[in-house]
Amino acid sequence: MIVGRRGTFAILAGAGALALLPRGASAQGLTVEPVLNDPDAPVLGNPQGGLTIVEYFDYQCPFCKAMHQPLTEVVAEDGDIRLVLKDWPIFGAASLRASQLALGAVDLGAYEAVVSALMATKGRLSDRQVDRAVSAVLAPAEARKSYRRRRARWDGLMSRNAFQATALGFQGTPGVAVETTIYDGAMDAQALRDAIAEARDQA
Repeated sequence: MIVGRRGTFAILAGAGALALLPRGASAQGLTVEPVLNDPDAPVLGNPQGGLTIVEYFDYQCPFCKAMHQPLTEVVAEDGDIRLVLKDWPIFGAASLRASQLALGAVDLGAYEAVVSALMATKGRLSDRQVDRAVSAVLAPAEARKSYRRRRARWDGLMSRNAFQATALGFQGTPGVAVETTIYDGAMDAQALRDAIAEARDQA
């Protein structure tokens, strides 16, 4: 099942880059490379995989939470997929805190575990609930300290994520790109497999 709309990037060569052209995105300067290969964005699955899935998400989004397990399971069973996670905290202060602590966990080698812990939470979150979820993996203070050490990097990444998500026309989370096809809304395991197969057929 796919909840929401689906669209395809029009891809044109120009100015040394491939340009995405959904809803005027090219006029905003969005290109394929930063969407699929932002060097700061955490990558799960196979970092050298031949196919890339990008997800723009928020830790308080119930659809993101429902999609997380099937998404990671499909990526794991396939073995040739880069899963690029793009924190897009749009549901307020607790979402931002969750993203900051998760990104702080990157340099501590605990990003994937922190993401899983946060995605396992139920409903809306408070700062205390975020800290409780993160504490199942590492001390929230340690993650916060790590985030602050590289704050410019992580704040820049989240700003780029927000710009890209808006330029791609996403109305909320989750927003997914399977290579150059966008899916606005949650996808179950079979929808993900179908999207992957279609992307490979088009390659």
